[in-house]
Order: sequence, then C-alpha cells, then structure tokens
Amino acid sequence: MKYDVITFGSATQDVFMSSRKLQMVEDEKFITKKGLCAPLGSKMFMDSVVFAMGGTGTNTAVTFARQDLKTAYLGLIGKGSAGQGVKDELTKHQVDLAMLQEVEQWPTAYSVIISLPEVGRTILKKTGACHEIVEQDIPFNKIKAKWLYLGSLSGKSHKIVKPVVEFAKKNNIKIAINPVGDAQLTEGLEELRDILFQVDVVILNQEESAILAGLDMSKEEEIFKKLDDMVKGVVVMTKGPAGVIVADGQDRYSAGIPESGLVDRTGAGDAFSAAFISGLIEKDDISYAIQLGTANATAVSQEIGAVNGLLKKSDWGSWDKVEVKKNEIN
Repeated sequence: MKYDVITFGSATQDVFMSSRKLQMVEDEKFITKKGLCAPLGSKMFMDSVVFAMGGTGTNTAVTFARQDLKTAYLGLIGKGSAGQGVKDELTKHQVDLAMLQEVEQWPTAYSVIISLPEVGRTILKKTGACHEIVEQDIPFNKIKAKWLYLGSLSGKSHKIVKPVVEFAKKNNIKIAINPVGDAQLTEGLEELRDILFQVDVVILNQEESAILAGLDMSKEEEIFKKLDDMVKGVVVMTKGPAGVIVADGQDRYSAGIPESGLVDRTGAGDAFSAAFISGLIEKDDISYAIQLGTANATAVSQEIGAVNGLLKKSDWGSWDKVEVKKNEIN
C-alpha cells in the first residue's frame, strides 16, 4: 500500500491529572525558575484524571488522518493494556497499523501530565518501547509513501534519523522532521546538523532552534537566520503565544495566534506541525499551511488530551484565520 504520510516518533499512554490545590513556587533550583508543587508527605485530591494516547508519532498520525490523508504510524509499543489503548485510538482515527510492532521486552512509554489550571503543567515521562526502535526494526522494503514525518526520537531511536532521511532522498520521498527528542538535541546534535540540507521541512520551537543554532535563546533574529542558512528546504520556528516564523530561502512568513481559551496545551506543537505539513500537501502554499497549523493547534488546546479536539478536513474551528505576513529575504 502507498501512503500519503508515514509518521515516526513516540507512542505513549498519557494520564492527565489536574488540581487547583497545587502551588506554583518560584525558585532558582528549577530549570524554568518555577515549580509545580504539592505538600510533601500529604495526600491531595485531583479535580480530574483523564487517560489518553500521546506521543509525537501517534499524535501527528491522527492529524494527518483527520485531514483525509492515508496515514500509517511506524513504531514500537509494548504488549498489554497501554499498548492496546494506543492501537485502539489509532484505529478509531483510521490510522493504518500495518507498520506498528508490538514487542515483549519493553512496555509502552508512559507520561503523567500534572497541571494547575490557568497556570501551567509539568510532564513526568517514562521511556518505553517507542524509544528502543533501531534501524533493523524498520521494514524499508514496505515503505511506500509521498511523505515521511519524523517526530520526537529519544533514547536509542534518535539513531534512525540518518538512515530514514537517506532512504527518503534515494526514493524521492519528501521528509519533514520535528527533532524534539532529548537525545536528538544532545548526543545526536552534530549528526542532525549534518543532514538538515537533505530535509524538505524542519520544524522547531524557539528553544530547540537556539540549541540547534548554538546561540542564546534571546537572539531570535540571529537564530532564525542561521537556521535558514543550515536548512535547504523550509524552516519553521514556533514561538508559542508569539506565533510562528517560516522561511523557504526566498521569503519569510510570520503570523500570530488567534485569541482563544486554553484548557491544556499538550500536543499543540504536534497539532501545528502535522497540520502545517497537511497544508503543504494540499496546496503547496506556506501561508495556507501556517493558517491550518495554527487553527489545529488552537483547537487541540481547548480540550484535555493531545488528540482530542484535532480538526477534521475543511473544519477551521470558530476562530478567524490568522493573518500571515510575507517579506522577501534580503
């Protein structure tokens, strides 16, 4: 079977726990200078607990499928209830499971998302089967697709990036990469930099962009210019509430985000990235892709769970499309 898109990346069982009794504490000991805290040695009742599928590989697969693209997820899950939950959710959204492998030796990855409503969240992650995939696990002879999408690849899995990218280029398959895995931006950083010229679309947030460019996060203009020099194709830098910047070597595009509520932002980055690529597939128009990506990210932020709220084909939500500014690169 030939797919429109095959996604790679993490596949997790997520549990969302929310309580207004949590406290936000400012302290230099925290990386972000702020912590989400509960009293030590006490019990705390949660306001809500929700189980859902997560992971960049599976989250993005659902967006592609909801945009009427023939989609498969290629990755590993463990046997058991968590893995079955991932399979059930993918099947529900019509993502093909032919390239999904169940393994005995590792459990399905797991995340606990603890949040204080209207303030913020902390994610506790446990690696699992999806982080153990290696080149030998990939059935390259069965990969027939127009696009490959590589999401977060932590642990051993970051080592598949180079062979997958090289396979795509040899077989005239377009490839998009959103390298948010810890290993990709640390031990795999130099290899990642070396293959960027082969990638059609690179999507990063501002912090990841700074790491890849080797610059301080505050130097936005310098970061983006360096990325644009490093990437032969389209480079996308998302900036959270400040919107997004995109360049294709000739023009630079920028847009903000619509005014909307916020229930939970988990999965918003995946929602933007996959819908952006879906927009390119549909119209080969960067402005349109930005608008679709922004609408999808806004929609998923209105519900708990990384795939709840994702837009269907031709649905733009209740927000006006964002204005996209376009300027020629000097």
